[in-house]
Amino acid sequence: MKRFIKIAMLCGMAIPSLAIAQHKKTEVVASKSEISKLAKAVEAAPDSLSFHNAYLKAVDVNNASVVAQYDKWMKKFPKSAIVPYAIAEAYLNDESPKAKPYLLKAVAIDPKFAEAWDGLWIDAQRWGDFKSGDEYLKKAAESDPQNAAYAFYYSSSFEDKDPQMYHDLTMDVVKRFPESDRGAQALYWYATRSKAIADKLKYFELLRKSYSPAKFNWSSSGMTSYFDLLLMEDAKKALALAEDMAKIEKHEKEWANLKLQAQRVNDAGDLAKNNKLSEAMSQLDQVKVPRYFKFNKELIFLKAEMESSAGKTNTAYTSLITSFAKQPNTKLIWAIMGMGAKLGKDPHQVDADIMKYINDNAKPATPFSLKNYFTSSQTSLSDYKGKVVLLTYWFPGCGPCRGEFPHFENVVSKFKGQDFDYVGINIVSEQNDYVVPFMKGSGYSFTPLEDVKGRVKGNLDNRGAAPVNFLIDKQGRVVFSNFRTDGDNEDELELMIKMLLADKKL
Repeated sequence: MKRFIKIAMLCGMAIPSLAIAQHKKTEVVASKSEISKLAKAVEAAPDSLSFHNAYLKAVDVNNASVVAQYDKWMKKFPKSAIVPYAIAEAYLNDESPKAKPYLLKAVAIDPKFAEAWDGLWIDAQRWGDFKSGDEYLKKAAESDPQNAAYAFYYSSSFEDKDPQMYHDLTMDVVKRFPESDRGAQALYWYATRSKAIADKLKYFELLRKSYSPAKFNWSSSGMTSYFDLLLMEDAKKALALAEDMAKIEKHEKEWANLKLQAQRVNDAGDLAKNNKLSEAMSQLDQVKVPRYFKFNKELIFLKAEMESSAGKTNTAYTSLITSFAKQPNTKLIWAIMGMGAKLGKDPHQVDADIMKYINDNAKPATPFSLKNYFTSSQTSLSDYKGKVVLLTYWFPGCGPCRGEFPHFENVVSKFKGQDFDYVGINIVSEQNDYVVPFMKGSGYSFTPLEDVKGRVKGNLDNRGAAPVNFLIDKQGRVVFSNFRTDGDNEDELELMIKMLLADKKL
């Protein structure tokens, strides 16, 4: 669980599929006699983390008697850093705000306790105390310099505050840990987060050469992202990559399918060059890649261009508008305008067609009235009538949520003073203690509301997952949903908000 949490902190930014984070509670699984035996084992060997883990697994860590027991053990074994760390780790895994005091006691006893510093870093993210978190992470890396995981996470912490340091530390991780999957992970994240296409291609290729996809999991995952990028930039190289990856036995099935898709894209291009548009369209219609592939957007353009070339410009125009209404982007606007011009439509007519489609498909958002953490009073959807609302479901322990927030902030900061609001619904009430400190520490600007279990959510249903996002227009209608925002597509969220603020035109 602990390692999953740390990976999840980053994947919300880099993995383009819907990141789902669920909160899990500790369960009681043992009888009183069994718990007694486990407690005696701890007392016989207080520095045995495995004995502590067995004891804590058997009890409810949130039970007051457990806290009392650990208070006794800390007094009885004052030189043992493991005693406070054990209960702290249980709280961490439970995503509980109670972890920090015990972690601080552990590092006070043993200042070189890397795992405890690591735990403080994880905990700090949930409190929104990112500055302290970076310091804790630094101490973890310094306390255990041979730990590839700490080195990787420490290098990643510089992404926004010092890009050159981020680059240098990432390359240092690669150099120092050539046999660790963390080294592959460092290159994977660096390639994914690079802004320039040329840099993405460069570092994905370096990943491929430095860490065999047959051996390293993060490298094999990276090759999927690399393939997606190559499909858009150089389909022949994408096919060559798929052919190589299909030779790896454990990846043969997955890559045999991707090889087929790349072949279809290449065949479509060759057929189009020879003016065999019907056959080319047939090939493109058969292309099926994972839904999170960015190539899916490119496929929309390829199909529309071929439809138009085949004399089906009206069909192409409609298909582009349909795609745009689901998730607008600037490239689609220009494509739609181009198709509209071929049909003799001026920009105002095209604009009207787009907005008609969007208005026809917008549905009244399901009402809600939830507790506001800042005011302790109820805040309702109706309070935002006349405003555009970005609504996100989240909880403090959700790494993908925390990964997305900075990108939301980059966008929403551009709309200060306008008819726009940003709302976050916390879906895990057990983490309420984190919420206000998180808001104050992080500086994020959304209004935090507390969800109610079992309420009817209708078309604002997150299905128990986070992050899940919606955009609601001034009339209180759901217009856009099921979108994610990262470093590569902030402009899309900005465009969506601008459209809804403009109300009638782009």
